[in-house]
Amino acid sequence: MKKIFTKMDLRWSYNNMRIKEGDEWKVAFTIPEGSFEFMVIFFGLINFPAIFQIIINKLLRDLINTEKVAAFIDDIIVGMEMEKGHDEIVVEVIKRLEENDLYVKPEKCK
Repeated sequence: MKKIFTKMDLRWSYNNMRIKEGDEWKVAFTIPEGSFEFMVIFFGLINFPAIFQIIINKLLRDLINTEKVAAFIDDIIVGMEMEKGHDEIVVEVIKRLEENDLYVKPEKCK
């Protein structure tokens, strides 16, 4: 039986999500030139990949539960037994991502 897959990779995913207004102090650091607060999540912040995974799971929960979509941090795969309905699910995934200011890297999608 023929199977069809679409792989999507998110652009600027969890390392560029805005930190909630008022929580910037939690990621502040000080150097001789002064104190600085990050406005976006940065690499190396403990547990944020897991938190981002929870965000993606909530966005796509109903699609993941149908076993047609799988997500791992910033990689999303749509897989089906036949082509019928596949494009609609891909469009729905992209729509949900865009509604939440998340975008795919077209050059890394197959």
